[in-house]
Amino acid sequence: MEYLGNTELLSMPKTAFLASSTIAPDVVLRCYDWATDGHEGCVVSGFSSRLEQDVLHFLLRAKVSVIMVLARRMYKEIPEELKAPLEQGRLLIVSTSTAARQSRPTALARNRYICEMADRIMMVGVTDGSSLYGLQEEFRNKLLL
Repeated sequence: MEYLGNTELLSMPKTAFLASSTIAPDVVLRCYDWATDGHEGCVVSGFSSRLEQDVLHFLLRAKVSVIMVLARRMYKEIPEELKAPLEQGRLLIVSTSTAARQSRPTALARNRYICEMADRIMMVGVTDGSSLYGLQEEFRNKLLL
């Protein structure tokens, strides 16, 4: 594991946000609302699917503390959108792999790590064929309904 940012966020209550790559439009809008409603503690995610990236944008604008977990090695150059939250202590970036790029195995390992560290989990768009399905079943006791 490699960390960049405010490691004190790890001790806060954490809500995970994980989304499948295919989401119904009405669910997308509810996720946007959820992201802007305010949160106790911080939100943790890989922020890799399109919806997760959109939610990250809303969370950062709302000044919510965020833990971003990468399924690849740490950034060589920090994306512009992440610089201010890093400087403000509202962001922790965690790298769970030394791989140059995210792959299916590194993404699965990252998602498991996220589920294990979270106090509560919001999963959206999960179907029987989704890569998140097994985690949804395993961590059912933490799911937000």
